[in-house]
Amino acid sequence: MTVTTNSPAAPSTTDRLALRRSPQPDALVAPGPDAQEIDRLVEIALRVPDHGRLSPWRLILIAGDAKEKWVGRLMELADAREDAAKVRVSTRKLSSAPLVVVVVSAATPGHKVPEWEQWLSAGAVCMNVLNGAHAMGYGANWLTGWHAYDGQATALLDLADGEKVAGVILVGSVAEEAAPRPRAAAADVARWLTL
Repeated sequence: MTVTTNSPAAPSTTDRLALRRSPQPDALVAPGPDAQEIDRLVEIALRVPDHGRLSPWRLILIAGDAKEKWVGRLMELADAREDAAKVRVSTRKLSSAPLVVVVVSAATPGHKVPEWEQWLSAGAVCMNVLNGAHAMGYGANWLTGWHAYDGQATALLDLADGEKVAGVILVGSVAEEAAPRPRAAAADVARWLTL
């Protein structure tokens, strides 16, 4: 028996991944993921290669009043910088998204698993947050600015010695799709090895 429907077929996972784009930060608005969706997003985020099972990363979730206070504190720090005008613009980009996911790289130096591989694993967590949010119907933007490198700003996140911010990812509903942009062509960046 053949079943027909008037609704278009849902896009496949590969179709979704092929179309994933990062909306502009100010186009990410409420509503954001609810508590159950955030739990699922974290579950997706952690499904990354992790040589040695070190879990060399952790996530800091920032939303609601805590996000408003965090952005406010960052603005205070921005005002005290020599490049205040520039970093205030960058910091404002954190405001509209209802959820911020900070991925912290917690690599273990001197381990048999090279730090480089541990950092790459943290980067994979960032990409899984982007892909997970997209698959759930939200948008996400990996926006790592001055606040990821400034010691006073990272102190607000209570990072341990040696920890680094791998990504600050904004998540929310997409109010406006990003304009198309050129992408690298496969023929320019992919080659078959021939020996």
